[in-house]
Amino acid sequence: MDKFSSKYFYLIFLNIYKHLKIKIIMGLAGITIRTMPDSPSANLEEIKDKIKSIVEKEEGKIIEHFEEPVAFGLKAIITRFKWDEKKESEKISEEVEKLEGINSCQVTDVRRMVQ
Repeated sequence: MDKFSSKYFYLIFLNIYKHLKIKIIMGLAGITIRTMPDSPSANLEEIKDKIKSIVEKEEGKIIEHFEEPVAFGLKAIITRFKWDEKKESEKISEEVEKLEGINSCQVTDVRRMVQ
């Protein structure tokens, strides 16, 4: 490619970028964790509150919580939150796994945040 064509492609890219108005938030990631309680009779609202306090203590921000049926009345808690991408995402899952009434917690998705 010569100089002319590379500048031309750069200008096209710049126009497309301005037209779409996509703004990348530098430094934030969207993390999804899946938490499995010990039993179907576990208080899911209490577990959600504990997860929220752990995420906020580590300077994250909850986007949403929802329940996902697994089997025989057992429900997993799916939590999505904003997190500094420089920090390790496994830190939250390790903290949540230490809670009473939790069988397991794992990071299922990590994505860069786009606004």
